[in-house]
Amino acid sequence: MRRRENERGAAAVEFALLLPVLILLLLGIIEFGAAYNAQILVTNAAREAARTMAVTGVEADAIAAADAALDPIGLDVTADDIAFTVTPAGACTSPSRLSVTLTVDKPFLTGLFGATIALSGKATRQCGG
Repeated sequence: MRRRENERGAAAVEFALLLPVLILLLLGIIEFGAAYNAQILVTNAAREAARTMAVTGVEADAIAAADAALDPIGLDVTADDIAFTVTPAGACTSPSRLSVTLTVDKPFLTGLFGATIALSGKATRQCGG
């Protein structure tokens, strides 16, 4: 069966119409994977900060531990990004509970979906160990 003359190039035109959608889908998958990986690392950084704060009781050390945990993806943690809460209120001594909430903004890789995405991690640990 022979193709008619007016159908020549139809596959190329259809591919050209679908290519932007496929590229956008691929970039979305890449961005989601990077954000998901960063979310896991932010939660791990909150755990590291909680562990360090529960053992040493020094906020600067806990912030440094969280910052070191986020180094692989190039995010920096400052004192404004992290909140420490001791229950009951007071010093972090046993049997008190320490909660750490870490919130950072991660820039998107491509910039197609906005400038940044806010990621948050939370960890709870018993003070004194």
